[in-house]
Amino acid sequence: MKKRFVNVLALALAVAVCATGCGGFKTAKAAIEYVGDGVANIEASAEASALAQAQQIVMEDLTEPAFEEASASASTSTVTKEEEVTETQEDQTVVVFFGDSQFANGRNDGSDLPNLISLQVPNSKFYNLAIGGTTAAVELSTDNIDPASLTSNSFVGMTYALAGTADRNKVLADYPNVLDKMNQVDPKTVDIYVIEYGANDFFSKIPLDATIYDDNYLHTYYGGLMTGVETLKRISPNAKIVLVTPFYGIYYDANGGYIGDSYIVSNGIDTLANYARKASNVIQSEELYDYDTMFQSHCDLYVDHADKYLEDGVHLTLLGRQVFARLFAHLINFMEGYAPYAFLEQDYIYIDQFDPNEDYRVPAHIMKEYYPEAYEKVQNGEYLAVPPYEE
Repeated sequence: MKKRFVNVLALALAVAVCATGCGGFKTAKAAIEYVGDGVANIEASAEASALAQAQQIVMEDLTEPAFEEASASASTSTVTKEEEVTETQEDQTVVVFFGDSQFANGRNDGSDLPNLISLQVPNSKFYNLAIGGTTAAVELSTDNIDPASLTSNSFVGMTYALAGTADRNKVLADYPNVLDKMNQVDPKTVDIYVIEYGANDFFSKIPLDATIYDDNYLHTYYGGLMTGVETLKRISPNAKIVLVTPFYGIYYDANGGYIGDSYIVSNGIDTLANYARKASNVIQSEELYDYDTMFQSHCDLYVDHADKYLEDGVHLTLLGRQVFARLFAHLINFMEGYAPYAFLEQDYIYIDQFDPNEDYRVPAHIMKEYYPEAYEKVQNGEYLAVPPYEE
């Protein structure tokens, strides 16, 4: 069984970072718990979880920041893939995105995260079906969850609409552009689904699991993710599925005062970090590809750099989207055999050093020494996304 890293000791971490002038990336990376298969590790995990829960800051009236979709500036404008590249439709990698505003923001000017990723994935066609403000679970206010009459644009409703069990014209009545994109998707031809939900479930106080007050499976974060994933597996049995955790965030009070971050601020049910861990349960249960955006696995998104990554503590800035576009592209290129695993494994982005115009490459000497077989494939031109190194 693979061992996993899980972040704990959240309050101690936040205090340590603030006490050191918010320069605590090394502290943050050190504040992890190694969870293995042994009894001792399980007991330690239980103790750490209890400690973290005792240190939570409960904000039952926490609300999502008011947000208007941002546009790219002239100096950072982007183009769509259709404008930049003409490719044949045959044998293209088809990628479909479901999610909330983290994927939807920037759609109007081509700076949305899926489009930015697509510019770095060769021979591909991307469909962005994300809608800002949506949840994985069916909204708590929706009592009738019969697929035939469901009009929810939650992840559950969106997958039902794609599958044809819900009326997509009703589900997407307020989103004609997304409806047009969905009408272009043939589930039988989809190669990869990328899914990201959680922030709105958190702000909406969607329970992680069924409770004695509401035992409706589709009214839970876990149930919403599981149901949507199972629907996609049914209609696209050959597709690969990537589940992205909710993105790390920080929260402010009405006066702009810092409250805490995703590790310690609870909505009265749990922290967003534990919503991310619940998403990991789905990844394990359904054997999905995972991508962490909560626990600094791929970049230094944390409280001391949050203003560069996040516009309002929650939503990604253009620079933040550019960071994750490069990182996500490594995963999709690896999944499709367009790039070696080395690029996914080696690229860790520090936003202060990030250049959105850089064409990232693992240094040739690293490839030669640690990935010799992949290096030979690169030199032989076997990876579409990675040209050979100059000898």
